[in-house]
Amino acid sequence: MNREVTSSTQNLALCAIVFMYKHIFEKELTLLPDAVRARAPTRVPTVLSHKEALSIIGLMTPQYQLMFSLLYGSSLRKAELLKLRVKDIDFEAKTVFVFRGKGGKDRTTMLPKKLIEPLKAQLEKVRGIHMKDIAEGSGMTSLPPSLARKYSNAVKEFKWQYLFPSTTRCEHPYDGYYCRHHLHSTALARALKLAVRKSDVTKHFTAHTFRHSFATQLLMAGADIRTVQELLGHNDLRTTQIYTHVIG
Repeated sequence: MNREVTSSTQNLALCAIVFMYKHIFEKELTLLPDAVRARAPTRVPTVLSHKEALSIIGLMTPQYQLMFSLLYGSSLRKAELLKLRVKDIDFEAKTVFVFRGKGGKDRTTMLPKKLIEPLKAQLEKVRGIHMKDIAEGSGMTSLPPSLARKYSNAVKEFKWQYLFPSTTRCEHPYDGYYCRHHLHSTALARALKLAVRKSDVTKHFTAHTFRHSFATQLLMAGADIRTVQELLGHNDLRTTQIYTHVIG
């Protein structure tokens, strides 16, 4: 508090102290009667114009172009994008299913028409990787332990494979079998960083900015704010309303 660090850093320090007393010392914490949780200020999110978003995506390699196009065109969070599986894409309904999103919620969002053919090509690429893994005696994907026990054959089924699989196989952290997990989030960060260096966009933004830009573009096009709330998966309408401040 004396160093005036950000609210998230203050709360992290407080939680660490509380955890130490509760789980390590096994004592009740009574040393911080005046400590309060720092409140994060309400900030207006940075957004990209449609032209800026497309220009940055266009500077990436084809695989990352597809991934960031989904972030932008389907309002996905980075973790939601990486966790997409083959079964989560419905080409007929032009829908993307998001399971266990933020807060453990499921939702559906739109699939842009322009991404249908690139996604079909990506599925064939995943199929090729999966068949190669099977030929090498593996072919298993990473599943939560409870789900793997419930559907014992799911780990080898194509529909359960990740849409953007990792380049290498690894050991499952809980069950111990070797499987192919999804691409690591740092790969996305590197791809975005390289594209930003090449671009003329001077705004400070992250991968999450594409989600902000999606919401803003929809509102500017006249979409109903509750529709935008459903697509983004917000619990509270007030969270979605912050984008109205961006467009004025």
